[in-house]
Formats: sequence, C-alpha cells, structure tokens
Amino acid sequence: MIGEKQFKKEIAGQEFEVRIGQIANQANSSVIVRQGETTVMVTVCSGSNQHGKDFFPLTVDYEERYYAAGKILGSRFMRREGHPSDEATLTGRLIDRSIRPLFPESFRNEVQVIITVLSFDGINDPDVPGLLGASIALSLSDLPWQGPIAPCRVGYLDNQWKINPSYEQQDQAEVYLTLSAVEGEKEILINMIEAAGQEAAEEKIVEGLTQAEPVLKTLIQFQKEIINQYSPTKIPIPEVDISLEAPVEQSIRKFIQEKLNNIFPVQAEQEVKEVLSQLHQALQDFLNQNHPECLPEGFTILEEELYQFMRQQVLDNDQRLDGRGLKEIRPLQAEVSLIPRVHGSGLFQRGLTKVLSVVTLGPTGDCRKLEGMEVIEERRFMHHYNFPPYSTGEVKPLVGTKRREIGHGYLAEKALSPLIPDVEDFPYTIRLVSECLSSNGSTSMGSVCASSLSLMDAGVPIKAPAAGISVGLVTGPDHYKLLTDVQGAEDHYGDMDFKVAGTKQGVTAMQVDVKIKGLTKQMINEALAQAKEARLAILETMARAIERPRDNLSPWAPKIVSGQINPSKIGMIIGPGGRTINALVDKHGVTIDIEDDGHVYVAGPERQQAQKALDEIMGMTHEAEVGETFEGKVTRIFNFGAMIEFLPGQEGLVHISEFANHRIGQVEDVVKVGDTIPVKVIEIDEKGRINLSAKAAGFQAPQKATGARPGRTSKS
Repeated sequence: MIGEKQFKKEIAGQEFEVRIGQIANQANSSVIVRQGETTVMVTVCSGSNQHGKDFFPLTVDYEERYYAAGKILGSRFMRREGHPSDEATLTGRLIDRSIRPLFPESFRNEVQVIITVLSFDGINDPDVPGLLGASIALSLSDLPWQGPIAPCRVGYLDNQWKINPSYEQQDQAEVYLTLSAVEGEKEILINMIEAAGQEAAEEKIVEGLTQAEPVLKTLIQFQKEIINQYSPTKIPIPEVDISLEAPVEQSIRKFIQEKLNNIFPVQAEQEVKEVLSQLHQALQDFLNQNHPECLPEGFTILEEELYQFMRQQVLDNDQRLDGRGLKEIRPLQAEVSLIPRVHGSGLFQRGLTKVLSVVTLGPTGDCRKLEGMEVIEERRFMHHYNFPPYSTGEVKPLVGTKRREIGHGYLAEKALSPLIPDVEDFPYTIRLVSECLSSNGSTSMGSVCASSLSLMDAGVPIKAPAAGISVGLVTGPDHYKLLTDVQGAEDHYGDMDFKVAGTKQGVTAMQVDVKIKGLTKQMINEALAQAKEARLAILETMARAIERPRDNLSPWAPKIVSGQINPSKIGMIIGPGGRTINALVDKHGVTIDIEDDGHVYVAGPERQQAQKALDEIMGMTHEAEVGETFEGKVTRIFNFGAMIEFLPGQEGLVHISEFANHRIGQVEDVVKVGDTIPVKVIEIDEKGRINLSAKAAGFQAPQKATGARPGRTSKS
C-alpha cells in the first residue's frame, strides 16, 4: 500500500497539488489532483490478459458529478447522474488518445482508467488535472506504461498567449490548443493535439506549441520527481509468439509476400479495401488447403506482413498501396441539392469515402439545451454524425450513438462553428446531420466538406466554406514520410492521423492522434503545410458545385422575423398563464420565442404571417411618445369623448373637443364604434394615461355636427 503523500508545484501562476495514497486502496493505483479549486480523482485497474484479441482493451471513463459544481440536476424523478454527457465523452476520448500510444504494442491486459470530478470551480477545466492524474496514476501502477505525459492548454487572445486560459478566455481566443507531450531524447514530443481557431494561420498554431513547451517540461519533471520516490515495479512486457514450426511459418509468409508483390500497387479502377478483402479470402483458401490448423496464426502473420510491406513501400519507394504520390488526393466529387423537401443537402466524396450532410433550419426555440456539471447553456448550431454499419459493408446491431460518433460529430461542429452567422444576422437554429454512406479513411473531415456544401445550399450565410483533410505518417529508423489523404489501410498501419479543417484563410479545427511516442515540431510544421495545400485543392472542387451561399432559403424552411422590445414588457406578451402569447400563436399560425433581453423571434411557414404577428407584438409593447401619429380604431364612446385603440392592446382618449376645431354636440355625430381614424399623441400624464387628438392628426369631422353637448342646457 502506498503511503499518503502530498506534492505541490506552481506552474504559470497556478498551483497544482497532487495527493497520493489512502484513496482507492484496492485499485492498482489512485491519485487526487487539484488545480485551483477544481479537483479530480483518478484510479487505474487492470484485468486479465485478453489472448487472441487484435486490439488493446483500454477503457477511459470520465465521470462528472453534479455535486462537484454544487448542482442538483437530472430528471425530475431521478435526481442523479445518467449516461455521460457529450462533454464527458469528449473529455474521456481526449485522455484516452493521450495515454493509449504509450502502452506496449503486445500488451493485451484489460485496463480501466476512471477520472471522477470531485470539485469544479468554474474556472479551471477538469481535463488538464484529469490527464495529469491519469499520467501519475499509470506511472505509479504496475502496468508497463511508458509515460509520463504532460497536459497543457494555451490560448491566444489580446495579442498575447495565455497558459491554461479560463472558459471565458477560451471563447475569446483567436486560436486555442489542448495538447499533451512526452519527453524525447532531444526535445519535447507532442502526442495529442486538439485545436480550435478563428481561421488561424498555421504559423500561429506552431507558435502556440512553442509557448506551451516550458510548461510541458516542468510538468514532466514534476511527475518524475514523484515517481522516483516510489520506484514502482512493472509487469514484464509480453512477447508476441506465433508458435508455428519454421517450415510452416515460412510457407505462409512466402505465399503472402508473393501476393503482396503481385497486387500492389492496385489498378486505378480498384480500391485498396476491395483488394485487401480478396487477399484475406485468398489466404483463407490457402490455409484451408495446406495448413487448416493454422488459421489464427496465419492471419496474424498477414497483419505483420501488411504492416511491413506498406511501410517499406512508402519509406523506400515513395509508393502507396493505391499507386498515388505521397501528396496526391484521391478523386474528389461534390454535389448539392440531392434531396427534395429538406432545407439543404450536400454530398462529398473522396475516393471510397462518401458523406451526405443535410441541414435543417428551425426557430431559435429549437436550440439545444445543455445542462451539465460544467455548463448550462443553449446552442443554436449543432452537428450530428452517424456511422451506420453499411458504411463499411458490415452487419452490426444499431445500439445508439457511440463514443466515436460523438467525437467525430463534435470535431466537424468545432470546425464549422466560427463560420456560422450571429443570431442577429441569421435568427435560426441550425442542425446538421452527416450520414457516412461509405468509409475508407477520414469521414470526419469528409463531414466538414459535405456540411459546408449543405449549409451553402440551404442559403445559410456562412463566412466562408470549410474543408478538411487527414495527413498520415510512416516513420523509419532514420527518416519519415507524410501521406496526404490517408485511406483506411494507411491509417491502420501508419503512425498518425493528423486532421486539419479550415477555410482558405486559416484553420478552424485540428485533431492529432499518434501511435508512436510523439511528434517533433518539424513533423507538425510539415504536416500543417501539407494539409493546407490539400485543403485549398478540395475547396476548389467544392466551389465547382456551389461557390457561395444561395441568396434565398429553401421554400420549405420556416420564415423568421425578429424585433426588440423592452424586457419589462415581456410579461405583457406572455400574459397570465401564457394566454396572450398562445392566442397570438393560434391567431397567426406561428411560433414565438422571446429572449430575456427582449429579442423577439417569430417563425411561420410564410414571411407575411410571421410579420403580422411580429407587428402585433411590437404594437402591444410600443411606448408611445408625444407627437406620434397612428391610425386607431374606436372601441368605446362616452359623452365626453371616445377610446381609441391606436396600437394592439393600447388605448388612448380623444376628448370631444379634440375631434374638430368647431363645436360638436355628440361624439356619435362624428364617429361610431369600429371606425378607423387618425390620431396624434398630445399628452401622457404621470399615471401613463394617453390623451389623443383627432383634429391634430388631420381628421375631418362632419360640419353638420353642431348641436349642444349632452348634459348642458342652452341659454334662451
């Protein structure tokens, strides 16, 4: 059992506190990390070796606790945390992508890392202490993990870089990076990047990495000091043993190598994925005929040979499996307006990867309401990503949205968010759905392209179209090669998935995952340059399908008009129990949304309907001023004058003396209930009562009305 100890370190003006021991005593290891008043607990547990699995069974769970933020949330009938929020899922994936590459390739033990947020101060994001805690806990466990890693957030705002910026500063930043790094032989190696930018220059991203380096080095050294006090004993790294007799293994390898040399590079009309499927079938037939007892081992050998063959062809011959050059993009195709009735649609194809995106426009009340530990807000732009089994030609149960779909959907949403018009300019809620029709490498970046097409097709006035591309990496003992537009096999057997999305002006989103220890700054620089070159080429193809947003919305989209009222008048529009606003909705056949600041949004199937409803609302809340003129309707008549409704729900009095310059006997002689006459505001008294004049507004009263006023006796 590890004894309890505490460690503290001040980094970039903030104190990190680490507490070890006497926490979760039955876990392999556990740690509590505090940054500011944000506190997380991280536990690591390992299970049995999963022999025969072709993947490492690592699970990373990020657990939000509402008590951490002092909130009681959840269903009214179940006041407790439910399934993880999208934000929790994204944080779990971020930590997973950072720690996974540092486990040995042959390690197959089940491992579970759980990050539980105990306290949240609303300033410091729990993902940084969570990732730091995961690194320390794994380092102190008996698992053969090859850390430590250091996390850091950095943002550029007000012409300066800010380390670990607050939430408010993150939103204001021109470019904002979350990254993790390991210690290399000569320099810090970056092993995970998440970036968001306001069309940021590639050079600014590299500048951010440079700003983060001192913090990353300090955090790594801080962890090494902690680890050295415990010197944990590690499980031996298992060796891969195929356990075949040498002649049998040589026979299988010879068959595979001959096949590989004969089929690659593939012909232009073929797809690598199809050829690999044929290769698997050929090996199956060969093993059934010659070595039926060696089926599992035979396919293990095939994976080894494919791995070596693909990498050797790239490193030695600049040759890819499909015959492309290292910077060459697969054939591109873009199309819009595929689907009737929807508000906008776009299809993007890159090789065998094909994505269909559809946009739906709705009133502001259709926004997504987020309620979680870290945030309670509304979002009027959202992107959802679907990855059905037919996209890879498989049969699988449809069991709801998976973590990968949430992650890919959010990456495309982040890439497009800076380009969405403000609600004042475009008062709509915007929902994008990307359907992956066929997948063979980087459907998330295909979603960015297809979504841009559909937004422009829908007439959404985005600032600029965006495109995305993925760059791969193959490393050798003394050199490396970058691959533009990686397809499935190159992603599987390569060392990196470097996704970059943006416009002609700059980067809006970026996500980098590696399978090696990490990337040098030179690698990142070159990958960014290569991604920019490809992005510009893709944008040219997209422009041939649609160059800019359409001038008009789809006829099937709702028509929305907006206005501003005094917030103190909101209650008047709502009415007791919502009766007034519901009556307006029923009368005009519209939907009405009113913000706390007094912004009113009215949506209807026709603009004329919506405008009539808005005009009525604006009239009900209009604060009349002396000197204004209106067309009003006579609602009631008295012996001393008449009440005139000059705005919806607002009345004023026209005294009998204000109908004409000459004397009139009775009000009924000049107007009757239901008449429409011009009136002018001549006085608003201290109680807010409004006095009107008809004659001052140009009303012409009949000359015959000269009788005595009721209630008076004429002199004889």
